[in-house]
Amino acid sequence: MLDSEPEAGIARTRRRSRARQRPVPTPSRVTWWRRRSPWLRALTYLVLVTVAVLYIYPFLIELGTAFKTNPDATAHAANPIPHNWVIAAFTELSDQGFPHWFENSVYLAVSVTVGRLVFDSMAGYALSRIRFHGRRALFSAFVAVLGVPGIVLLIPRFLVYLQLGIYNTYTGMIIPLITDAAGVFIMKQFFESIPESLEEAARIDGAGVIRIYWSIMLPLARPALMTLAILSFQASWNDFPDILVAESSPSLDTLTTGVGRLVSGQLGAASTEYPLKMAAALLMTLPVAIIFFTFQRYIVRTGEGATKE
Repeated sequence: MLDSEPEAGIARTRRRSRARQRPVPTPSRVTWWRRRSPWLRALTYLVLVTVAVLYIYPFLIELGTAFKTNPDATAHAANPIPHNWVIAAFTELSDQGFPHWFENSVYLAVSVTVGRLVFDSMAGYALSRIRFHGRRALFSAFVAVLGVPGIVLLIPRFLVYLQLGIYNTYTGMIIPLITDAAGVFIMKQFFESIPESLEEAARIDGAGVIRIYWSIMLPLARPALMTLAILSFQASWNDFPDILVAESSPSLDTLTTGVGRLVSGQLGAASTEYPLKMAAALLMTLPVAIIFFTFQRYIVRTGEGATKE
């Protein structure tokens, strides 16, 4: 009984010491924000609303002008609300080849997205998990490519198209885009956040490299794959310079090059046919906007969602 009393006293002393060492909670940012002056908060909200309106206003003009008549669009260019709502611009687009441009864009975007999911994930897995000579140097080369402006590669790429005989073909439009350094970087960083113990357990069970990649790593990398798919589809759908140097035939035009010819007047559209041009731009923007806002929660930071040790 006598021995237990000193032990109890020591335990109480330790608990008091730990309590004194606990950091004093600091007020959160929300508490600090609530304590600020109401006028400061009102001014902040006013600035944010103003910036949002300035950002959205051009899109509202595009949306409203697409439903205007030509005289209304010319006389009231800055007014996003049409005086008379008409759909003549949308019906006229079918005569300009818009449905064919849309089909080419879908084919290109889907092909490029699937290709990047396959090849970027394979390259990212190889660079993060497979040990081979020159792996670090190869990854450094990928990172260096990220800093090269794409515009400087257009003329060399055009010359390669001519030498390989793939100019003015779907092959020349798709093959150069089915992999990119940014996608490899995203997948490599995500694979590195997955514990190696999972692969070691699979190897003990007799799984090979392909089996581990397909059955273990890819399911765990689903957030990164969704991110890569959204970014790849958006980039290939909106790609203009790469398609411009890969083809010159109207039958291969995508939405970007077709609408570019329409806006520049090469297809016979008058310079004052703003509703026609805005309708084409609106229909071109809507699919990407819908996909982005629907799946934006999957655009995650590299490494998020992986299992931690």
